[in-house]
Amino acid sequence: MHINSSTWFIPKIEKKKLKELSKRIDRPGLIHFFIYFSSLISFGYLSYFFWGSILFYFFFFIYSTIYTFAISNLHETIHRTAFKTRWINEFFLYISSFQLHSEPVGFRWSHTFHHSNTLQTEGEYDHEIEVSRPTDLLKFFLKFIPLSDIFFIHQSSFVGTIKSSLGIMSPAIKISAPKDQQKKIISNARIIIVIWAIIILISIYFNNLWPIIFYFLPTFVGRPLHFAVNVTQHLAAKIDTKDHRLSTHTIILNPILSFYYWHMEYHTEHHMFPMVPSYNLKKLRNEIKDSLPIPFYGLFDFYKKVLPSLIKLAFNLNGYYKVKLPYDQSL
Repeated sequence: MHINSSTWFIPKIEKKKLKELSKRIDRPGLIHFFIYFSSLISFGYLSYFFWGSILFYFFFFIYSTIYTFAISNLHETIHRTAFKTRWINEFFLYISSFQLHSEPVGFRWSHTFHHSNTLQTEGEYDHEIEVSRPTDLLKFFLKFIPLSDIFFIHQSSFVGTIKSSLGIMSPAIKISAPKDQQKKIISNARIIIVIWAIIILISIYFNNLWPIIFYFLPTFVGRPLHFAVNVTQHLAAKIDTKDHRLSTHTIILNPILSFYYWHMEYHTEHHMFPMVPSYNLKKLRNEIKDSLPIPFYGLFDFYKKVLPSLIKLAFNLNGYYKVKLPYDQSL
């Protein structure tokens, strides 16, 4: 059962205004990547400079955290909303995917499917449901600890890329990507593996672990903050509904987190109108806010309210977080 997005609840907005908000330009994306890579390189240098000192761990953790937010860079370029100029968008798409050891073409198809079938479990299953139902509480809380992803490496992009290179497609790709795209997925995955080999060989040849430390370790060390932010998108939300207000959350974040997260805290708005670039999502919310639930104000507010429902979902599949809609409609 493929769910047509036109059957989902869509708030009213003037076509002219939506067209204006959907307009893409290059400048915000160029500024974003300049600041992103400048901060990444700066903290990478500080990590190198303070090697052997306790400050190394501090700076490397910040470097790894910034590095891991490449997931948000990848997401925005997957949507082709980071830049107006297509080749610039695709260039940064591949840079981000190589950073994350993740093949981008398959992800673009599976993520498009996620938007059409958000939190659907009947028929065509949404494989981007990040937290299982019933909730695996041990796995969930472990994700907040650096290096804990090593315990789940069988579910990592590393293993996914190796499988793709062998022509073994994940369930998410099988259900979403046309078969004529699989050759491209396989070749991209093999290129990533070649990059791994080159970095390892460089480290061996020069008897220097820095290339391995700076390329392979960050996604394990720096994952907790990105997980804490990213998992809020659909955490403990209602499944099998055609209303993004019930299946997706919006949170107001501080400006620094919002920047590195590409403003995806406005996630309900993003799911309703995925063609709108992230830098216009706040403006979009102002246009449709009368149709939306009250947002969460920060991560503490979110977890304080939603965590009890998540724990309930470990024992009761009807324990999802109940959203209060405008006009006192609670679902």
